[in-house]
Amino acid sequence: MDDIVKQALAKWPNVPHCYGWLGLDARGNWYLRDDRCQAAGPFPAAKGSLLQHEKLIEFIQRNYEHDEKGQWFFQNGPQRVYVELETAPWIWRIGADLSVRSHAGEVVEPSACLLDEEGKLYLAAPIGLGLVHTQDVALAADAIEQGRWQPEEVRAADLPVRFGFVPSPAARQPGH
Repeated sequence: MDDIVKQALAKWPNVPHCYGWLGLDARGNWYLRDDRCQAAGPFPAAKGSLLQHEKLIEFIQRNYEHDEKGQWFFQNGPQRVYVELETAPWIWRIGADLSVRSHAGEVVEPSACLLDEEGKLYLAAPIGLGLVHTQDVALAADAIEQGRWQPEEVRAADLPVRFGFVPSPAARQPGH
């Protein structure tokens, strides 16, 4: 977490949390979801505006964490902006050498490989569960063929409970 964020938390510890305003899609893209977008439906059916400002995206990713309930958020100064997840908290990119890094650039070592009923490939790592980016499925197939990863069949609906993450923190809020 950035030092400036830690300082803001200390200065203003009781700022209310924000729900429904930020989404992470299955390709690792961030979306800003204003009131109108949220009224149009849940994420990802109503995605919102694709964030393209590189420095803002880097700031979000440096301050991306989860709480004790498995809700992922971006710590924006003293405010937690909870994230709506299309599939999982992380989107994995596979390198030509079969190394794995998160959409935020963190290198990880997968501990499990999972294949759901729709053919989506997930990897579990110490930082959490992530979906393999669609552009990297061929590289992941190479890792499987080489015996580096052994896919386990799973139901996508079971992944949030099994891996302790909340796809929609907004849906858990009263009145939602």
